[in-house]
Amino acid sequence: MSSNLLNNQAEKEPMGLDVLSRPAEEFENDPQLEVMWAMKAYEHAEIYFNILCSVDPRSLRLTPRDDKIYSTFRQEFPNLDVRVLIEDELKSADGKKKWREFCEQFKEEVEDYSFGTLIRTDVSEDYSEKNSILVTRIQFFAIEIARNREGHNDAIRTKFKPSRTKKKE
Repeated sequence: MSSNLLNNQAEKEPMGLDVLSRPAEEFENDPQLEVMWAMKAYEHAEIYFNILCSVDPRSLRLTPRDDKIYSTFRQEFPNLDVRVLIEDELKSADGKKKWREFCEQFKEEVEDYSFGTLIRTDVSEDYSEKNSILVTRIQFFAIEIARNREGHNDAIRTKFKPSRTKKKE
């Protein structure tokens, strides 16, 4: 399996979506930009879920830094149950502080580490409006690497089948 599975998708993005990786301070609340971001986040989620439906999650490598991300995550969040995420716990004042410290460790190592990414709250279900929350890319990697290594994503392949993604023109 490719060592940089999700990041390779960026090479296939249409021109214009690269604007999403620019610093947020450069933009005001532009509705067109928000739609572009939402499309990219949804495409990322769809691609990742299709991968989970197709291969053994325990063999996936999401980044070249998976081992470091996982060990650091479990050192700093040893009791976090990744099977069902509770948004209020992740985004409470204490949670935000702890996560911010974790995320900043990967600022130079993980491209777009702070980019908004959708994650499933309940590991046993597909992405949906009810089962998705927004986290940073490094939080997504940390939680999904843990889910994969700890076997929580194993049932996805038997419960769901990959869906066809829409072809970009």
